[in-house]
Amino acid sequence: MGIATGDVFGSDQIGVFVAVVGKTIFHPLELEKDVVETLESTLGLESKGLLIGGSRLIGSLLAGNNHGLAVADLATEEDVEILTSYGDVVVMESGINTAGNLLVCTDDGVIASPELPDEGLAILGEVMKTDVACTTVAGQAIVGSLAVANSKGILLHPDVRSEEVEVIKQVLDIPPMVGTVARGSPFIGSGMVCSDTGAFTGKETTGPELNRIEDALGLI
Repeated sequence: MGIATGDVFGSDQIGVFVAVVGKTIFHPLELEKDVVETLESTLGLESKGLLIGGSRLIGSLLAGNNHGLAVADLATEEDVEILTSYGDVVVMESGINTAGNLLVCTDDGVIASPELPDEGLAILGEVMKTDVACTTVAGQAIVGSLAVANSKGILLHPDVRSEEVEVIKQVLDIPPMVGTVARGSPFIGSGMVCSDTGAFTGKETTGPELNRIEDALGLI
């Protein structure tokens, strides 16, 4: 529990390779055992190793909450079958499918990229059993790369706009804060993962950044 720093395959881009969905940490099959153990102990969750369509970029391709999951359409039938053990699954299609980059999910709401079609938003709401709203973050559509959330709070790109914050507050009903990871990177969702009790972020993340993460996500 708390916060740990480290790397995944030598990269600070933790959130590109790892996805926290509901009560499960999804990670690449070949991830080192010590990293998996650190993730589990820090986040207080069980883990599942897998590949999605042969890719180890799990965090970019998968998102969801305790009710359902969204996965990129490169997922195989076998991948989808594995994921259905953890909730209903929607396969994102039409070339706009990197679920982890395009969604920020909690049990109370989903923030979606404005690039997603309206019919896709309706399906996401049904699968994840919550409200869905579209907004950019800091004017960018890759919302999942620019924010990370748990049930207590959300940490956002430091250039998030006031109108974007209002949408996020209304849908997720949690207090937003801004910050960075890994010595000033605004790509928060790419640089870390979190649960309600812990966070794992890149090893270059500084003390002040760690303090901000703790405050934003209620980890103190």
